[in-house]
Amino acid sequence: MIELRNVTRRFGTTTVLKDISLAAEEGSFLALLGPSGCGKSTLLRIIAGLDRPNSGEVILGGRDVRNLTAAERNVAMVFQSYALYPHLTVAQNIALPLAMRGRSRFERSLIGRWFPASREKQQEEIRRVREIADQLGIQPLLERKPSQLSGGQKQRVAVARALVREPSIFLLDEPLSNLDAKLRVQMRAEIVALNRRIGRTFVYVTHDQAEAMAMADKVAVMLDGRIAQFASPRELYETPVSMDVAAFVGLYPINFTKAADWTALPGGFRLPPGSLPQGKQVIIGIRPEHLFPDPEGPVRGKLVRMEYQGAEVLLDVRIDGGTLVKAVAPGDWQRAEARGDLRLSYLPRHLHVFAAGSGERLELARDGQHEDERATTCG
Repeated sequence: MIELRNVTRRFGTTTVLKDISLAAEEGSFLALLGPSGCGKSTLLRIIAGLDRPNSGEVILGGRDVRNLTAAERNVAMVFQSYALYPHLTVAQNIALPLAMRGRSRFERSLIGRWFPASREKQQEEIRRVREIADQLGIQPLLERKPSQLSGGQKQRVAVARALVREPSIFLLDEPLSNLDAKLRVQMRAEIVALNRRIGRTFVYVTHDQAEAMAMADKVAVMLDGRIAQFASPRELYETPVSMDVAAFVGLYPINFTKAADWTALPGGFRLPPGSLPQGKQVIIGIRPEHLFPDPEGPVRGKLVRMEYQGAEVLLDVRIDGGTLVKAVAPGDWQRAEARGDLRLSYLPRHLHVFAAGSGERLELARDGQHEDERATTCG
């Protein structure tokens, strides 16, 4: 189990981490998600023991490890750059943690290698390396050098090197960012399968919300050195606690429309009657995938641009009031004119409402009858 309590890290006068607290259960997959500079890699380094907080506690396996070195914490880290030694073979790169931990300096020397005890350790290391290589499908690559490997193969070698020492925690710092899109999808499935198979705790740093949502059990969204929300992927998507979280999570950027009053929403958007007190200034958010063409829809606008993406068509629509919103149509959606009037619809339960000043989420008082009805029946 990993638990962070009120962790703060400062570099000079700059506070990079601000009172971070979170917990991950043993065997879980935790993602630290955020833009560049939000502090997620610094937090990972603190868990690994490569950096220390100015204040707060780092609890691993029930004990405070702030004063323990990285080697004493039994964690393994996979870096974005893979960090493979170019002069060593794949087998030697994988075996390096075992060689450094399991044998003394004398046993690693030319003379010490010939002692029976040392030879037995070497044989055990070879067996362990082959076993891990077989699990990750890289056994045919064991005699190659890193320069002879593709990006995906290098990534598997880096994971194998972390896995071979049987750590209690795996820390992965944007390990897939150097791979092409197709290989990233394949590798993230393999990493999730590895987590399920070995039952160890994984902490995964990424700026790609698609990776975090697809892989993690829990996601900590980090913004400006703080945890903006810590929840399951589904909860982050369906009930973001703020406009900032709503804007960061999702395949497409969420649409925001301002309203001076909840009874005067722009473009034909409507809230179920009685869902908010009168006079409450709000901002309405709706994701493009929840806004779709409908000849009878309440939202009127003009089609500005179409972007065909195969299974779907992304639409830019300027609604009444001048706000430009994005909507999503099925891939076979056809329109005779590239520009012209267009009506959109949505389900009221897909609306997100935020306070105009603070950006905090406002919960709607919903009547069950509205849940499965289109917006045309509301208001």
